Amino acid sequence: MRSRISLPAAMMMQRRHYRFFYGGISSTATGSRSNYHEAFASLALRKRQIASRTRRHVTCSAIVSNWDGTSMSQAQFMERDTVLVTDENDILIDSASKKSSHEFTPSQPRGILHRAFSVFLFDASTSELLLQKRASTKITFPNVWTNTCCSHPLHGMEKDEVDGPDDVRDGSVGGVRHAAVRKLAHELGIPMEELWAMEREFKFLTRVHYWAADTVTHGEKSPWGEHEIDYILFATIPSKNKLTLKPHPEEVDDTRWVTQSQLLGMFDDGTLLFSPWFRLIAQRWMIGKTTNVGQEGWWDNLDKTMNTDTFCDYETIYRFDPPDEHMGGAGDAGPLLGGST
Repeated sequence: MRSRISLPAAMMMQRRHYRFFYGGISSTATGSRSNYHEAFASLALRKRQIASRTRRHVTCSAIVSNWDGTSMSQAQFMERDTVLVTDENDILIDSASKKSSHEFTPSQPRGILHRAFSVFLFDASTSELLLQKRASTKITFPNVWTNTCCSHPLHGMEKDEVDGPDDVRDGSVGGVRHAAVRKLAHELGIPMEELWAMEREFKFLTRVHYWAADTVTHGEKSPWGEHEIDYILFATIPSKNKLTLKPHPEEVDDTRWVTQSQLLGMFDDGTLLFSPWFRLIAQRWMIGKTTNVGQEGWWDNLDKTMNTDTFCDYETIYRFDPPDEHMGGAGDAGPLLGGST
């Protein structure tokens, strides 16, 4: 069981230099990035408000949750799931309901920054990627195509889903792995015996800090959006023919295995919607010919990605503002992070 971490101590941990991604160029943050630091003033204010509002301990092993994905509605998930609230350096500082963290309002124009994960599952024999189309009944980002599974580690789960700085530093991130298994079973109906083997093979690559208002599906004054530090996990299976899929109808409307060329064709199809985080990750890092710097992509050589640490970056938190169509929302949010998608 993990020890308790006091709020002030948690906020002091890991005060190292972080590099930020500006238009495809990674550089060390310095005082000359004045606009960037001014932009984060609101996040610093939020942190001080949290500290003054509560001095309770941030607990990595809280009350065990009887989480049951088969018996709760979308609205109940929003109310009951307790996400991990972090500061801009991914240090755990608080908790919040899934609902409150995703609300975009004048008082919190980009919601509340929290931890998330994105799983990308590949057929090793064909290099195809498994996509899902989020259900039309989803409250946030319905009807969009996205990566295999994307969700949040939670407080108070029977299998601890809270990772600390040491877990990130060594790449183990057991908490995020546990969360990924839980949601792959819930959303896609993959049996636990298949997931246990997959969990051991998850490859943690890096973290991405982004935000996006859900303006494409909910309109320009959308009350919903995402503001996350997203942990990227890759996984492979020998063959898709050996994977059992029984998607939950309230989570997933469709699934599709795609090659790189097929995915690029989908991106060019104006009738299809995509989650902003998936498009960002896919076009920045996964396919070499689409990356800004023209380097080899994570998907270009899955054997290299899965069996070496060539593409692993546990120090950097890459930061991006959304494309114009995901600016705004009920809080009229504008650029914050400096990186462009």
